[in-house]
Amino acid sequence: MNSTVNPEAPTTGQSDTRPEPPFGWGPDRPALRRPYQGRMLAGVAAGLARYFGVDPVIVRIAFVVLTVVGGAGIPLYLAGLLLIPEEGSDVSIAGSIIESLQSRSR
Repeated sequence: MNSTVNPEAPTTGQSDTRPEPPFGWGPDRPALRRPYQGRMLAGVAAGLARYFGVDPVIVRIAFVVLTVVGGAGIPLYLAGLLLIPEEGSDVSIAGSIIESLQSRSR
């Protein structure tokens, strides 16, 4: 029988010295927002870059490559514009549209 220790199983009396994963929620992780400063168009690339901790130029190049290669860059950018709220707001454009439609139907 193989008696290996599961590294994910909790141990008693020992501290967890594993490093935190680079992605995921944490207290020092910025919220996903479209910033006012550093934006070129609507701030989608700048917001994604700040959220993932990469250079905004990399995200912008990725959008351009996706647009040229398969045409997916523009719909993804527009989806980010609709779904990512601006800095200082908790509601995205799509969320505010849905709220206004729901309030009209009441």
